[in-house]
Amino acid sequence: MDSSVVVGVVIAVAVIVVVIVVALAARTVRSNRRRAEAQRLAQEIEDKTRHVERREAVAAETEARARAAEAEAEAKAAEAARLKDVAAGHRDAAGSARAHLDERRERAEELSPDILSDTAESERVSSDEPAPQQRR
Repeated sequence: MDSSVVVGVVIAVAVIVVVIVVALAARTVRSNRRRAEAQRLAQEIEDKTRHVERREAVAAETEARARAAEAEAEAKAAEAARLKDVAAGHRDAAGSARAHLDERRERAEELSPDILSDTAESERVSSDEPAPQQRR
């Protein structure tokens, strides 16, 4: 073989080796960059995950307080409805009693008109005086 052919082959092999080494180095650099980017993203994800978990906890707590407030409001509404029913019962009873008293007053006036005017006067005077103390 001619020495120029050998030199050409050696140069070609050297060039191929250099190209392979450069390609491997570039691949390693690119791989290291990707790994660093992946680590940065993983850290960012971890930080944001903690933030999201705190927000979820706040949301759950707020929902629990809202449910408690709704339950309290429902209980108060039920109590208000119950009190309205009690008041209506008292109002009906008072109306019936008032109607009965009116009927009795009319009957008393029919029997003797001057009795009620005397009774009304004595009630007015007695309401001005303090009530006597009861014995125990």
